[in-house]
Amino acid sequence: QVQLVESGGGLVQPGGSLRLSCAASGIIFSIYRMGWYRQAPGKQRELVARITSSGSTMYVDSVKGRFTISRDNAKNTVYLQMNSLKPEDTAVYYCNADRAVYRDGPYWGQGTQVTVSS
Repeated sequence: QVQLVESGGGLVQPGGSLRLSCAASGIIFSIYRMGWYRQAPGKQRELVARITSSGSTMYVDSVKGRFTISRDNAKNTVYLQMNSLKPEDTAVYYCNADRAVYRDGPYWGQGTQVTVSS
């Protein structure tokens, strides 16, 4: 079955950096669109960044210039490099895989906690 396993979360001070990883199994990783979502306490889950199978990327406005999404198809892994972190980036971050055109997915990981605090 499909498994997405996130790692790399933790506690970081404002202005710091973290890199999240999401290792996928059970899918042909290279053909899936991959995304990172986040959910803060009391808020709805929101899309943070997405990367298509061809490598095109998009970001929510609040993280543009600070976060970078990338993928390594040889390792079946998608990354989210987060720089200049702010307290408002605190949330549980979830990995997502889908092929919407084919109604395949979405598949979700279990989430990893990111806390930005001094």
